[in-house]
Amino acid sequence: MYPETAYEITTQPRPADYPAHLPAPEGPVMLPSEIPPGVQVVTLPGGIRTLAYTQPTAPPAPVVAAAQPIPTWAKTTALLTPTVGGGIVAAGIGLSYAAPGLIATSQALWSAVALIAAAAIGVPLLLSLARAATGAGTGTTHITQNITASGMFGRANGTINHR
Repeated sequence: MYPETAYEITTQPRPADYPAHLPAPEGPVMLPSEIPPGVQVVTLPGGIRTLAYTQPTAPPAPVVAAAQPIPTWAKTTALLTPTVGGGIVAAGIGLSYAAPGLIATSQALWSAVALIAAAAIGVPLLLSLARAATGAGTGTTHITQNITASGMFGRANGTINHR
């Protein structure tokens, strides 16, 4: 059935540590620990058992998952992304147009802060200079009030004395 091979199949002699409880083999035997990976014991068409490299078995076909619907949150995110991006672009363009006005406004606010600081220092100074020039601040006036009332909701009477 199969043509004869051009090579002679040879085996090693039986090792000294072959287990004694096993029946004696017909020919030399290799221990299972000595068999290299990828080699198996096969039976040839003539009935002879021998070691040979075998073709690896085909891996099982991968399981194909059924198509699943797209989640609602993913649809919503996909629809909102261009809108949010467009809003950011519009805000950036608006700020670029408003930049000169914002700069002028900030300069006006700093001018107002400087005016308020100057007024806080200058007005009391001017008032003290004006009083010193007119002599209005030399005399002091004492006012005394005496108020009396009877009862919780009674009418109050009082006198004012200037000295």
